[in-house]
Amino acid sequence: MKTKHYPDNASNNFLKLRNQLISATGKAIGDYNMVEDGDTVLVCMSGGKDSFTMLMMLLALQERAPITFKIIAMNLDQKQPGFPEHILPEYFETLGVDYRIVEADTYSVVKEKIPEGKTTCSLCSRLRRGIIYTTAKKLGANKIALGHHRDDIVETLFLNMFFGAKMKSMPPKLSTNDKQNIVIRPLAYCSEKDIAAYARGMEFPIIPCNLCGSQENLQRVKVKEMLAAWEREQPGRVNNIFRAIGNIEPSHLADTNLYDFKGLTQANAADEDPLFGDIANEGAALNIASDDGKRIEFTRS
Repeated sequence: MKTKHYPDNASNNFLKLRNQLISATGKAIGDYNMVEDGDTVLVCMSGGKDSFTMLMMLLALQERAPITFKIIAMNLDQKQPGFPEHILPEYFETLGVDYRIVEADTYSVVKEKIPEGKTTCSLCSRLRRGIIYTTAKKLGANKIALGHHRDDIVETLFLNMFFGAKMKSMPPKLSTNDKQNIVIRPLAYCSEKDIAAYARGMEFPIIPCNLCGSQENLQRVKVKEMLAAWEREQPGRVNNIFRAIGNIEPSHLADTNLYDFKGLTQANAADEDPLFGDIANEGAALNIASDDGKRIEFTRS
């Protein structure tokens, strides 16, 4: 039975948005070979707009794809006070999707270990990751889908540069440290703005994160505000930054592990910056008009 991915009163604009998101998700999956025939994909559901959208995109693509893959939705109930534990199971039942609710009191652990007012995200995410990996192994899922989108990836790039002195972000696809699972981010090509609009149209039963969602001074929030200001100033800038992450020129950075700068002893045409190639060629075409030992004058022929 096909899953309906839009409300009965959906406008043409909403349907266009939905198709754009499905197309972007499908392209990301294809570009990085995220899902293969016979895969079992554990779809991590936090109850936020991103994970709801990711699940719907994967269900839509599951119906269209020329391959067969299984989807298992998973929610980690971290025992946060007031967590509405009935919402996600009821929603999954409505969709008819296979799901698991995993219970682990990580909330108490984080509150015990992290002083009041300090950022809880790092410890919380590590605890979640370990539980998710263990659950994937138990269920035989070889792919773990996370709901990070394009803006998350760009924000992480700047966080790692500003506070970790690393040119590093969230890759669309990676292997877990124990080599047992592949983590995928199907929404890597989707903007947060489009996801938010889709989520509003779908009226997802969003569950807020009371543990960390209220920490307004998180560095990620500051980076998000910075990028939003850049985007207002010059629309398309965030997308250009994202595209740059996948368009690296190692010879024009400074990492000696990625490029053999020490071994560079003579010019190599492959290392020429294509942006300035034409300018360099123009300079090489000039003729020396005079050289008095102190000054050299070039002129066009």
